[in-house]
Amino acid sequence: MIKNIGVIGSGQMGSGIAHVGLLAGYTVFLSDTSEEILEIGLQKISQNMDRQVSRGKLSVKEKSDALAGLHHFVGLEGLKSCDLIIEAATENEEVKKEIFRKLVPFLSPHCLLATNTSSISITALGGATDRPDKFMGMHFMNPVPVMQLVELIKGIATSTATFQSIQDVVKRLGKKSVLSEDYPGFIVNRILMPMINEAVYALFEGVGTIESIDRGMCLGTNHPMGPLELADLIGLDTCASIMEVLYNGRGGSKYKPCPLLVKYVEGGWLGRKTGRGFYDYTGEQPVPTR
Repeated sequence: MIKNIGVIGSGQMGSGIAHVGLLAGYTVFLSDTSEEILEIGLQKISQNMDRQVSRGKLSVKEKSDALAGLHHFVGLEGLKSCDLIIEAATENEEVKKEIFRKLVPFLSPHCLLATNTSSISITALGGATDRPDKFMGMHFMNPVPVMQLVELIKGIATSTATFQSIQDVVKRLGKKSVLSEDYPGFIVNRILMPMINEAVYALFEGVGTIESIDRGMCLGTNHPMGPLELADLIGLDTCASIMEVLYNGRGGSKYKPCPLLVKYVEGGWLGRKTGRGFYDYTGEQPVPTR
């Protein structure tokens, strides 16, 4: 039975996964590479819970009780008592593989492993561990406390028992799941990212302004936010990385990252997390940057 959940990475996704794990009654072990990064993640968890308290979705006591189950530390050794560990590091295959290689010596034999990758091969990542049968993908959506979906992806060696155990965790977290095959981008990002990339091409080619593109998609297709605003929320570096995975895995010019998207990433304009992407977030209201 899974009682202790480890989360590697306290950024936007990792802190969100820790958040929902705590509210579901799990003991959560949150790991990152520095105290400074961890502190930002811990503040984010507390602030997001405060937002739930202000909206009447959580009581002050429930918040306090949940946070009492959180342990945080630098490094991987503190994860040795976990029953399930979810990796939520940057979207880079080699970085993720290196984390799993370093993690393996600390694991108990029964510990299950999952990755929050949004596009990278589950089979390839599982191959970097000593337990590919106990490894699979858990692709949470952003922001984790709000979005209901977790995309589940089996690797070629993932056992039925592993899948069922992680499916049970998803249910306890109050989320719903869909099962995807282990192909580049899985289901959601194979469909979503080319749309975002095409929106960047529309901007790049002068078809419309940032405002026109986002407003058109919101009002014309009933999307809650436009594709360029959504790209800023996801992170333009993440969008570009996923498009590269799709391009390398699928081929075809429609998957090639738009040169304008690449330019924004090269300039460090990564979206909300850096204060500037397709919109500038440094003022009271976001302002288009083009």
